[in-house]
Amino acid sequence: MTATIIDGKMIADRMQAEIAAEVEQFKARFGYAPGLGAVLAGDDPASAQYVRMKRRACEKVGFTSVAHTMTAASTQEEVEAVVRALNDDASIHGILVQLPLPKHIHEERVLRLVSLDKDVDGFHPENIGLLGMKGREPTFTPATPTGCMVILKEVGAKIEGANAVVIGRSNIVGLPVALMLLKANATVTVCHSRTKDIPDIVRRADIVIAAIGQPEFVKGEWIKPGAVVIDVGTNKIDDPQAEKGYRWVGDVEFEAAKEVASAITQVPGGVGPMTITMLLHNTMKAARRIAERAAV
Repeated sequence: MTATIIDGKMIADRMQAEIAAEVEQFKARFGYAPGLGAVLAGDDPASAQYVRMKRRACEKVGFTSVAHTMTAASTQEEVEAVVRALNDDASIHGILVQLPLPKHIHEERVLRLVSLDKDVDGFHPENIGLLGMKGREPTFTPATPTGCMVILKEVGAKIEGANAVVIGRSNIVGLPVALMLLKANATVTVCHSRTKDIPDIVRRADIVIAAIGQPEFVKGEWIKPGAVVIDVGTNKIDDPQAEKGYRWVGDVEFEAAKEVASAITQVPGGVGPMTITMLLHNTMKAARRIAERAAV
């Protein structure tokens, strides 16, 4: 068996075209475009690149966007002041606080300040709490986990009743995607650094979501024949044979896993484009909710 290679960029491009059409309809009705405000504190190159990519995506679909870039020396009070200003800005409908924040910044305090109406990253403690409750639905869900769920539906993966294994328990991906799988009636196991015999657990999985941040950690021989594999990892490794001297790989041993899985995301071009797309989707949803409420 050779897996279907899931092209996240193709799915994302289609969804972004749909969002761009929604933006035109929104502008025609309300007279302005949806707006996204980003808060970046620190000097992490990857975070800066993510914010630039998100701003370019905003421009592509017709959003307005602003980015507040702060240094690693920024204080708690300065970061909180920027979030409050975005909360009060009527032209901004979604707020993105780029994580991780510098270590001296109290992350939860900052995220809790984000207006629930504008929490398009889905990281406000109240939204995460609702995600974890049976019979409750958050206003917004985190972008990367939501992108994973959309991909699973796109490839026709049977989630209800499936054995799903999530490798990694971060607040950004592992924890929320496990909660989303549970809401979709999968039987979920979360593996982490203290889990014993991860290979044996993965071998029983119908769905594998790898989000551990270790290059090619999940070996192809661990994959159950016919499993669907979603690789969230983006890891830069040295490669003297590559033009730039390095290449990007996921958390899964792709070449071996694709010979066993029924479907697998590629890296790059798999989950990454979906993350930005779901952020745009949430911002469109936020703008519509705010505008319609104001119009009543």
